[in-house]
Amino acid sequence: MSSKDIVTVIGGGLAGCEAAYQLLRQGLRVRMFEQRPGSKTPAHTSGNLAELVCSNSFRSNSPTSAPGLLKAEMRMLGSLIMESAEVCRVPAGQALAVDRACFSSSIEERLSPYGGFELVREEIKEIPQDGPVIVATGPLTSEALAENLAALLGVKYLHFYDAIAPIVDADSIDETIIFRASRYNKGEGEYINCPMTQEEYLSFLAALRSAEQYPIHDFEDERFFEGCLPVEEMAGRGDDVMRFGPLKPVGLPDPRTGKEPYAVVQLRQDDIAAEHYNIVGFQTRMRQAEQKRVIRKIPGLQNARFARLGQMHRNTFINSPEVLEPTYQVRGRSKTFIAGQLSGVEGYIESASSGLAAGMYMAQLLKTGKIDPLPPTTAIGALAYYVAAAQAKNFQPMNITFGLLQGEEGIPRRPKRKRREAQVERALRHVREWAEHRANLPLED
Repeated sequence: MSSKDIVTVIGGGLAGCEAAYQLLRQGLRVRMFEQRPGSKTPAHTSGNLAELVCSNSFRSNSPTSAPGLLKAEMRMLGSLIMESAEVCRVPAGQALAVDRACFSSSIEERLSPYGGFELVREEIKEIPQDGPVIVATGPLTSEALAENLAALLGVKYLHFYDAIAPIVDADSIDETIIFRASRYNKGEGEYINCPMTQEEYLSFLAALRSAEQYPIHDFEDERFFEGCLPVEEMAGRGDDVMRFGPLKPVGLPDPRTGKEPYAVVQLRQDDIAAEHYNIVGFQTRMRQAEQKRVIRKIPGLQNARFARLGQMHRNTFINSPEVLEPTYQVRGRSKTFIAGQLSGVEGYIESASSGLAAGMYMAQLLKTGKIDPLPPTTAIGALAYYVAAAQAKNFQPMNITFGLLQGEEGIPRRPKRKRREAQVERALRHVREWAEHRANLPLED
């Protein structure tokens, strides 16, 4: 292996860190560029690697859910993100949630001891023209690099707006009003629940609809990701939209009455010390003073103090079906990979899985001159296939779903539970077979 095979990883988020780790495990050298803290973004607050800027949740950990399957595959392949998440885990029912500070520290601590790892704290404004490179700059890619990448790919960027939910101090929550429980009693009561009567819900809805919001520039379209809608956007779609979304009371009976409230606002622990709680599903673009006014209309949060208020930011991604292979390689540039949310996957775990795949595939390429990717019957392989094969005209970022998994042989159509179980069993078997035959490759001289 020559000096030209030092892999440049641009971006120190989940995807970039996962890609770097997989390369280092294979004995390759990595030079990672991270623009923070010297060049800030609209959403990050620190210079830490793998900083979680939105929720602290990696979603369902259930092995029969699509996110749970993706996590299981990543664990089988030795994922840095999964290993650090387990170390920094906080109670969240069936979900996997982490302490943000612990998680970021764990990532850097796991990468730093590798002698082949170099972290450069500066902004990269152009994609290197020679040598292997993985671009994992995320949805907040700097303007200069975005322009360079767009020129390199010859396609226009797409974009949508994303939002961050507020976090409140635990000791400012009124314990006499809330109750602790996990939906359907799946867990040990890890969530704080703020019950609402119909009158309280409608009063809150009216306050939300009247709240002043930060404007979106006239020259930019409002294109929200449907899986992460701002609460005011949901409120504008109808009276019951939020009651069937983040304020859903189903499976959450108030133990004081034995009945389900009309609506429920849930809060999830955000740090190991349980000093802060994230308001679940409350992404927002309300002005800061309005956030305080509206959120204090929620029973139990009338005296809330805020560790962080919500905000909107622009998420950028490429029209991947026009430019990427199902290995995250740029067409016509075999040693240039694009991973993470920039590639068109959506979500923390999806981003990390794309980084894992890009790192492993780059290692294969440098060692053998070819790539044998995970099949699209697996969650990791299905995501990579989606970003390359979806319709370019209406391309949108995608979370992992069972609908993305390819292949019907041996998979029953009904009942749904049996179908999911069969898809999970097949996916894990195929990952195991792939890892046994392809993951551990000798380095070439």
